[in-house]
Amino acid sequence: MCSGVGLQGIAWAVGGTIFTLVYCTAGISGGHINPAVTFGLLLARKLSLTRAIFYMVMQCLGAICGAGVVKSFERSEYELLGGGTNTLNPKYSKSTGLVAEIIGTFVLVYTVFSATDAKRNARDSHVPILAPLPIGFAVFIVHLATLPITGTGINPARSLGAAVVYNRKQAWDDHWIFWVGPFIGAGLAASYHQVVIRALPFKSKATL
Repeated sequence: MCSGVGLQGIAWAVGGTIFTLVYCTAGISGGHINPAVTFGLLLARKLSLTRAIFYMVMQCLGAICGAGVVKSFERSEYELLGGGTNTLNPKYSKSTGLVAEIIGTFVLVYTVFSATDAKRNARDSHVPILAPLPIGFAVFIVHLATLPITGTGINPARSLGAAVVYNRKQAWDDHWIFWVGPFIGAGLAASYHQVVIRALPFKSKATL
């Protein structure tokens, strides 16, 4: 379990890293570094099936390579910390872990939709948004909430990469949670954004 300071440090580190990665890759791939986000955008018809599958495969391969690099440089800490794999805290049930991953991913994917929606950008042009910033903060907040429960998955590629390289029983016992939860959460976020938010009447100017 993480201490209070440790939990905040991890959350800030991951949130900041996501902000940096999305900012750096937005002009290349649109910032696709998470299969759940890619799946949500696929459901919203913001990219093709072929491109979505390609992104997901590359995300998983990148995660495996990244985990391998960490293991090669920090072998003792790597083994001590269980390879950084996502595992369900034994204090919580599988259903609780699944719900945590669903809600956490919903928050992330909905934030992505909100920060990148062209209709909203036109409606709220008086509110400048640097898209990677709210996305990074969403990741930070979700980590604060779910680290004690599941170690915070919300990214199936990240969970898979760590599990493949560590490859111990504990890494695979509840691994399904870190795929099913994020994909359900992403699907709910895409549906909510398309059916509810996009249906709101367009306003060219804000009324204060």
